[in-house]
Amino acid sequence: MGVAQSREPARTGEVLAWTLLSAIAPGAGHLRAGWRRTGLVLLGLYAALLLGAFLLYLNADGDLFGAATEYLQTIAAGALLLGAGWFVMIVHTYVAFRPGRLPQGAQILTGTLAGLLAVAMITPFVVVANTAWTTESGLNAIFAPSTPQPQAEQQGRPVDPWAGRKRVNILLLGGDADTHRTGVRTDSMNLASVDVASGNTVLMSLPRNLENVRFRPGTPMAGRFPGGFRLPADPGGGRSDLLNSVWEYADAHPEIFGGKTHQGAKVLMDTIGYTLGVKVDWYALVNMWGFAKLIDAIGGVTITVETDVVFGKFNEGLVKAGTRKLNGGDAMWYARSRTYSDDYTRMRRQRCVIAALLDQADPATVLTRFNKIALATKELLRTDIPRDVLKHLVPLALKVKNGKVTSIQFVPPLIHTGYPDWEKIRQISAKAIRDSVAQRPAVATAGPSAAPTGTAAAPATPKPRKSSDSTKSLGDGCGVL
Repeated sequence: MGVAQSREPARTGEVLAWTLLSAIAPGAGHLRAGWRRTGLVLLGLYAALLLGAFLLYLNADGDLFGAATEYLQTIAAGALLLGAGWFVMIVHTYVAFRPGRLPQGAQILTGTLAGLLAVAMITPFVVVANTAWTTESGLNAIFAPSTPQPQAEQQGRPVDPWAGRKRVNILLLGGDADTHRTGVRTDSMNLASVDVASGNTVLMSLPRNLENVRFRPGTPMAGRFPGGFRLPADPGGGRSDLLNSVWEYADAHPEIFGGKTHQGAKVLMDTIGYTLGVKVDWYALVNMWGFAKLIDAIGGVTITVETDVVFGKFNEGLVKAGTRKLNGGDAMWYARSRTYSDDYTRMRRQRCVIAALLDQADPATVLTRFNKIALATKELLRTDIPRDVLKHLVPLALKVKNGKVTSIQFVPPLIHTGYPDWEKIRQISAKAIRDSVAQRPAVATAGPSAAPTGTAAAPATPKPRKSSDSTKSLGDGCGVL
């Protein structure tokens, strides 16, 4: 096809150089070898491919990953086809120079190097295809099925992904879900309220031992417990009517909901939303030991352990004090252990682990360890976030990473967990959200803390803290020996 007049046999260096150049600019070698029409077609296709990639980038508004999540199967198939095409193109470029006219030694050398080059060029396409398939499998396992698209979006017209909401409220739960047990105990409960414009986020933490929990009036749980969540005393001395038992109780009593099963997540979302005075949009349940696998997948997290943390059934484990990189198991025991400690100290340590992850899970780390992270995430998360919302959550997550994250812990002395002041909780929650929108500086309330990286040092004489201050930066109180 399109072969020009015969030319002198190519030299060894020329064959290698033009074959290598064709790997970068397909068609260049064919033009040099006399295959003019083939070379022009290949160069045209390559230019069209580059132009298409550029237009895709522009249409994605810089959020390539978010846009790509919709077309992962197409990306995987396209990567394999492109890889195969690149392989064939390199081999054909080499053949076009008629290497059979070279000396036998040169034929062996050039043939070997051309083959290695072809294999090397197909490798990135195989990696892309594998990553796309792994991501597709992970997302399908984690996220809920996509919701029907609005008519405007079906017709290609732009729509507001948040349906007019100025904030997105996601309930982040840490639980002990397991295939061998019924229900879920949510020992870690944090509501992330995110401003969709700025990414400024308020992380509100509710203690597991919150008593006499109130349910939204008119709901089945409110009908069962009109005076608050209270059960007869357990002869064994344990409590099964604390906030961390709401999901488990709702799942175990479908008769309350007219026979409907698996109501635990919905009930807990509504209960925490009612407690804080917000509407919870979605939840994400983190299996605590799956979280340890995620930490291992990113290579561990560097944390300053303030004092020795003892753990284990017989107190045989120890996370020693000091600043170092913790593996997943040690990081989770640091976050979960209550030995010689209490729930409130544990909540602070959990917040420190989250802050370390936000700071250290940079894009480069995620990309280089993507497959390990994807596999760990499949065992980590359960959520009701629809799959099609992911493309909007990705850019929002980037805003959160660059925005201001503050936190509130509704623990003593701010809130008495045995006799909670429900109205005070809602007032504090509302004020924290207002302050987050206004981007006011957060004021720490507990202990000294290291200044965040990249910020100015605190004044030599700090402003006295007021007892009413409740909002603080996510990393406050962390990293202090």
